[in-house]
Amino acid sequence: MTFGCGWSLSRPFILPHLCYFCIIEQRREMNTIYPANFEEKTGFVRIRRMLLDFCYSALGEKEVHRIHFQTDKDKVQLLLNEAEEFRQILLSGEHFPGANYFDPAEVFAHLRPADTYVEPETLLDLKKSLETILNIISFLGMRREEGVLKYPCLSRHIEGLFIDHSLPGMIDALVDEYAEVRSSASTVLAEIRREKSVLATKALHRINQIMGEGKAEGWIKKDVELALRNGRQVIPVAVAYKRKIRGFVHDHSATGQTAFLEPEEIFELNNRIRDLEVEERQEIIRLLKAFANELRPLIPDLQKGYDMLGHMDAIRAKAKLALEMDAMKPRLMDVAQLKWVNARHPLLYLSYKKQKKHVEPLTIELNRDQRILVISGPNAGGKSVCLKTCGLVQYMIQCGLPVPMDNYSEAGIFHRLFIDIGDEQSLENDLSTYSSHLLNMKHLLECSDERTLFLIDEFGTGTEPRIGGAIAEAILERLHEKAAMGVVTTHYANLKLMAGKHDGIMNGSMLFDSKNMKPLYRLKTGSPGSSFAFEIGRTIGLPADILERAGSLSGEQELDFDIQLQDLEVKKTELEFKEKQLRQGDAFLSEMIDKYEKLRDELQDRKNEILIEARREAKEILAGVNKIIEKTIRDIKESHADREKTREARKELDAFIERQSDALEKTPVPRKLKKKQKQRKVAQEQVETESGPIGVGDTVKVKNQETPGEVVDISGNKALVVFGNIQLRIALGELIKLKRSSVRQVRAGSSGGGMTFDINARAAAFKPDLDVRSARVDEALQKLQAHIDDAYVLGMPQIRVLHGKGDGILRPAIRNFLKDIPHVSRFRDEHPDRGGAGITVIDFGK
Repeated sequence: MTFGCGWSLSRPFILPHLCYFCIIEQRREMNTIYPANFEEKTGFVRIRRMLLDFCYSALGEKEVHRIHFQTDKDKVQLLLNEAEEFRQILLSGEHFPGANYFDPAEVFAHLRPADTYVEPETLLDLKKSLETILNIISFLGMRREEGVLKYPCLSRHIEGLFIDHSLPGMIDALVDEYAEVRSSASTVLAEIRREKSVLATKALHRINQIMGEGKAEGWIKKDVELALRNGRQVIPVAVAYKRKIRGFVHDHSATGQTAFLEPEEIFELNNRIRDLEVEERQEIIRLLKAFANELRPLIPDLQKGYDMLGHMDAIRAKAKLALEMDAMKPRLMDVAQLKWVNARHPLLYLSYKKQKKHVEPLTIELNRDQRILVISGPNAGGKSVCLKTCGLVQYMIQCGLPVPMDNYSEAGIFHRLFIDIGDEQSLENDLSTYSSHLLNMKHLLECSDERTLFLIDEFGTGTEPRIGGAIAEAILERLHEKAAMGVVTTHYANLKLMAGKHDGIMNGSMLFDSKNMKPLYRLKTGSPGSSFAFEIGRTIGLPADILERAGSLSGEQELDFDIQLQDLEVKKTELEFKEKQLRQGDAFLSEMIDKYEKLRDELQDRKNEILIEARREAKEILAGVNKIIEKTIRDIKESHADREKTREARKELDAFIERQSDALEKTPVPRKLKKKQKQRKVAQEQVETESGPIGVGDTVKVKNQETPGEVVDISGNKALVVFGNIQLRIALGELIKLKRSSVRQVRAGSSGGGMTFDINARAAAFKPDLDVRSARVDEALQKLQAHIDDAYVLGMPQIRVLHGKGDGILRPAIRNFLKDIPHVSRFRDEHPDRGGAGITVIDFGK
C-alpha cells in the first residue's frame, strides 16, 4: 500500500494501535529510503549477515540488527570514528577483552521479582562477563597519548558507567570455578557437607565389604562393580543368590538375570545421606536468594554495562569487516554531494579477493555543478554494477560503516536514497514491469529534493523506445529542476544529448576495448558511450546481411551518431595517452634539471672549499718562505757573503720550496679521498678463513657478512659474539672462523662500518610483524624468507606473519614453507582474540 508522497510498504501487515498512515508518517519523519526492499536490492542484507557472523554474542547481534540509515552528519561521523578506532586496535595487535560476552536479559528479567534466585552456573557467567566489562573500562581508560584518551569515541561508551568492582569477588566467594556453591559460603553448608562426606565414606566402605564377601562366596561375579539406581549405590547380584544378602531390590537387568540390591546395613545410612542432600539444597537456595537480594538493586547500572558490551561487540564486527574488505573512513561533509576515489563494490571486492581477481575501482564526483550523471555503454559493461556500487556504498557510509575507497575520498549526507533497478513486476497489484517503473518515478518526483540521491538503471526501457525515451527525458528534466542528485544508465541517444542542453547534467561511459571486443568495466566521465551493438553482433557471428539490414533500418543518422561516438572516444583516448607521455617527459625533464642544479651547487660549494683551503695553505707557505728568505739574507750578511755559507743557504731555500710545491699539489680533498679509497680497498680484501671447531676467544664472521667479531660464550649450538659495541647470540652453523692475521687487516682498513653499523640499523628498524595479505604467494614467501633471515641474525625469539583468512591460499603455502626452515622450532595460529587463523606465530629454536 502507498500513502502520502508514496514511500510505501512492500507488503501489508498489522500492528495493534498503529495505522498505516502513522507508519508512513514515521517513515517520512525519519527521511528513510525507497523502496522498502532497498537493502535487498543493493546487497546490504549480505553486509548485515557478515557483521552478524563477526559478532561474539547475542548482545552484539542485537546491535547489528539495529544498524540503520542515519541522516545526522555528527551521528554518522561518530559511528565511523568508532569503527576506525577499533580498526586501529586490531591493526596494532593490542589485546582488547574479547571473551565472555554474556547476554543477561533473561537473568535480569527473572531476578526482578522478590524472592527469586539464579543457579550457580548463571552466576559464573555473570562473574566472567562482569570481569570483561571491567577490563574494557580499564583498557579504554588507561590508553592515553600525552594525557589524552587514545580512543575517545569508543571511550564515550564507558562514560557514566558504575559497576561495583567487588561484584566478581562476591560471586567468586559464593561459587567456585566448577559452578558449585563453596562450602565456605556458610558454616551450616560446611557442616552438612562434612557429615554427608563422613556417612558416604562409611556407606561405601561397608558396601564394598559386603560385595567382597559375596564374591568370595560366589554369589557375585568377580568382575562386577558397584552400580547406581535411584541415586543409591547397589550391588549387582545374580537372581538366584539375591536372598543371600539381606537388603532391598531396586531394579533388575533387561534379561532379568541380575538384581540390583541395596544391603540392609547401609539403607539407613543412605536415607540419612538423602536427608542431608535435601538440607544442602535448601541452604544453597538460601545463599543464592541472599545474593540475589544484594544484586537486585544494581541491575539498572549493570544493564548499562552490558549495553556497552553489546556496542563493543558490534563495533568490533564493523572493524573486522573493514579489515576484510580493506575499507576506510572517508572524509564526511554535511552537504549532499560525493567525491569518491577508487571506490569498489564491497561484495564484488570480497568475492574477487578470494579468487585473486582485480575489481576495477570507481572514481566519481557529484556536486552542485555536476548533479546528474548519465552513464551509457555496452551491455554487460558494468553500468549496473556502477549503479549498485553508488547505492550500497552511500548506504553503508550513512549506516556508519567503513567502505572500500581511498581514505581521502569525500562523502556527503543525503536524506533520501532512491533506487530503481531490476524487474519490478507485481502480480499482486496487476502491474507490468514498466508500470512499476513509472509508479516508482511518480514517487520519486513527489518526494525528491536537493538532499535526494536517485539511482535508475536502464532509464526509459520497457516500452516503445521513442515514447520511453521521451518520458525518461521529461522526468530527468524535472529532477534536474528540483536539484536532486543521481546516476542513471541508458542506451537512449536523447538522454545522452541532455548533457549539452542542461548545466549540471554530465555524460559518462563504461569503456570498451573495441580492438579485442570486450568491456573494461571502467567509468569515464565527460563523454557518452557507444552501445557497440553492431560490433558485438559481428564478433559473436551474426550474419553480415542481418547486420547490414539492421544498419539500414536503424537509420543513417542514428548509425552515424554511434560511429562518431566511437571515433571520438578513440581520438580522446589517443590524446590522453599523448598528454600522459608529455606529462611524464616533462616530469623527467624537471627531475633531471633539479639533479643538475643540485650537482652544480654541490660542485660550486666544493670548489669554494678547495679554493679557501688552498688560499689558507698558500698563506702559510708564503709566511714560511718569507721567514726562510729573511733567515738566508741574515746568514749571508752575518757571514759577509762567504761563498760556502751562501751555497748552503740557497740549498736550504731550494729544498723548502720543493717541499711546499709537493704539498700544493696535494690539496686536502684529494688526500682525504685517497685515504678513504685505500680504507675501502683494504676492507674489501678477501678474508682468509680457518677450519676447525669454534671456541671462546676465536674471531668469526657471519656468513655473507665481512665484519669480524669475537666469541665470548658458547651455549648449546649457539655462540655469543661481540661485534663492536653490540652482542648477538648466533647459531654456530651460521659462523665462519677467521685467521687472526687476516682479521687485523680488515680491522685496520675499516673502522666502525660494515656489519656493526648494518646490524645496529637493522635492529633499530626491525619490526616483528610482517604483513603479506595483499601479496601473491611467491611474493609473500620471498618477503617471509628475508624477514626470517633478519629475525634470526638479530636474535629475535618470535615473529608474526599477517596473511589473513581470505580464501585460504596464503596460510597453507606459508605453513608448508616453514616446515623446511631449520631455524624455526614451531609455528601456530595466533590467539583468537588477536587475529586467530589470520596470523601465524613463528618461534625460533633456542
